[in-house]
Amino acid sequence: MPEPLLYESHCHTPLCKHAYGEPDEYAAVALERGLKGITFTCHCPLPGGFSAPVRMAPEQFDGYVAMIGETRDRFAGKLDVRLGLECDFYPGIEDWHRALLARAPFSHVLGSIHYQIPEYRALFHPGDTRLYQEVYFDHLARSAESGLFDTLAHPDLIKNESPREWDFESMRPVIARALDRIAATGVAMELNTSGVEKRIPEMNPSPSMLSMMRERDIPVVIGADAHYARRVGDGYVTALRMLETAGYDEVSWFIDRKRRSATIKEALASLQM
Repeated sequence: MPEPLLYESHCHTPLCKHAYGEPDEYAAVALERGLKGITFTCHCPLPGGFSAPVRMAPEQFDGYVAMIGETRDRFAGKLDVRLGLECDFYPGIEDWHRALLARAPFSHVLGSIHYQIPEYRALFHPGDTRLYQEVYFDHLARSAESGLFDTLAHPDLIKNESPREWDFESMRPVIARALDRIAATGVAMELNTSGVEKRIPEMNPSPSMLSMMRERDIPVVIGADAHYARRVGDGYVTALRMLETAGYDEVSWFIDRKRRSATIKEALASLQM
């Protein structure tokens, strides 16, 4: 039997107020599914009550770090448990994140844009759906250019805001410009398996956007975005096959903020799913 290889690179804790189950439960599923490790990436605190209903409060940050440390200790020798963070990006938040990330030894940091957050919409929605989609991809590229993040999470999430008004082909030039900027930074992008549960039921990004990422040699990290323990590692085999179809021959993950990779063949062989 091949040795475990992959990590769950995107999962949450109850501190975000919309995830269920304790970290030990998530770690147990990762072990059961043949993963080498799990990196918890709960939603970071933000200043001034920004998006407070769906994330930990600033005063809970140290408790989060301690919580993951306790799970790491309980699973020592069985599963590699890592501390990560999912950080919402928007212009002006850079210094907050820089200070936050200096407070703990993070292994993997996700940058994400959540178009649905009321405070974000109030600041950046221009009153037109198409223009909002363009703002999203500009901010996605800016998040990579900030130098703060290892991986950009669910990178075409905006398609779910108004599915009837999402036209990939008309957005292709906008996406291409964003991907050119992202590729220049060396930042990885995520293939998020939870997209199958969204309004447009396909992984994030879509196969078409994934192919555009491959054309630019942008590394890809797989994450299930688990908000329930049972979703840890969910869809990994399908995601690896999608990468193959898009022309990738490797998949990546991060340890101590350094990118590691393996062939898709090796990754598939390592899974017990």
